[in-house]
Amino acid sequence: MNIGIVCPYSWGVPGGVQFHVRDFSEELMARGHTVSVLAPGGEEDEAPSYVVKAGRPVPVPYNGSVARILFGPRAAARVRRWLSEGKFDVVHIHEPTTLSLGLLATWWTDAPVVATFHQATSRSRAMSAAHGILQSAFEKVSARIAVSEEARRTLVEHLGGDAVLIPNGIYVDRFDVPPRPEWQGEDSTLCFLGRVDEPRKGLPVLLEAWPEIHTRVPGARLLVAGPGDVDEARRAIPAEHRDAVTFLGSVSDDDKAAMLASSDLYVAPHIGGESFGIVLVEAMAAGTPVLASGLTAFRAVLDDGRLGALVPVGDASALAEEAYGLLSDSERRERYRQAASVAVRRYDWSVLTDEVLAVYEMVMAVGSPASSGRRFRMPGREGRHS
Repeated sequence: MNIGIVCPYSWGVPGGVQFHVRDFSEELMARGHTVSVLAPGGEEDEAPSYVVKAGRPVPVPYNGSVARILFGPRAAARVRRWLSEGKFDVVHIHEPTTLSLGLLATWWTDAPVVATFHQATSRSRAMSAAHGILQSAFEKVSARIAVSEEARRTLVEHLGGDAVLIPNGIYVDRFDVPPRPEWQGEDSTLCFLGRVDEPRKGLPVLLEAWPEIHTRVPGARLLVAGPGDVDEARRAIPAEHRDAVTFLGSVSDDDKAAMLASSDLYVAPHIGGESFGIVLVEAMAAGTPVLASGLTAFRAVLDDGRLGALVPVGDASALAEEAYGLLSDSERRERYRQAASVAVRRYDWSVLTDEVLAVYEMVMAVGSPASSGRRFRMPGREGRHS
């Protein structure tokens, strides 16, 4: 099968959607399929050979973060050339509601279109404002996938319709690595992964809880991995507890797996903006018990507390108390570890790729709306453009 995949966000600034596209693409190619990925990116951005960089993106603040996207006439020309040269059997668009390459590809392709929705938000002004444009493009979407119930809810509330649920994936066995002694504390090790200066990731909540945790478990150590300016975060830690916190900066996939394997507890204190929680799944795969805030998306991954501990969102005192309780109870941590080791297999790419391929085969059998004779008009233009 010849598959075109569109990533809306810059390949040079990795994030959850980019990692999803990367791993899924490589699983497809390992199975013998041909894959081309189109993504924003400049000449200076490193990318594998199957990624076509469409041009330098523009940073836009969105949903508590910064989305680096690409849109406009020049981007449209590059999208059309990629589609013409690719002659794809199916085009898979990620985050089609984002004003980026995916929306352009949906307008211009004649191939069947599959769209995957990652975003979760209670109310999106951007999606509401662009409702007419998005609806016109979605006439060409043959099948919709949501990575979580939260992402599915956002789709239904803003655009109508429905989607099949296929979650984000990982290669579970890649997290079966030995711990690194230099990253382990005298007593216990906790870890956090996320951009340190992005408030919705919740690091300030964890750092507020840290003095209480460290006081009650003096030999504990906290590892913080993720990009961003750490100076402000470091200053927020009282001096007597600061040396027990290590900021690792951006980490490779191998280092991330090793950090999780070296930890007794993975802490996810996020305060919002999460549609799934892939970091929880990664910790589960590494055999690291999870302590997370009670976001709806996190509750779903942890099966309402069966696979990991949950605390109220933004409550540093509750986080400290639950962390101490878990570090003091090895039997409870082992119960979480055993339950999670079974449940996490559902998220392996070997399972999820089969499900996505089944969607591809279905839409190819039906054909695209364009090829079936339905007319499509690009907003603001006359004539057929698909």
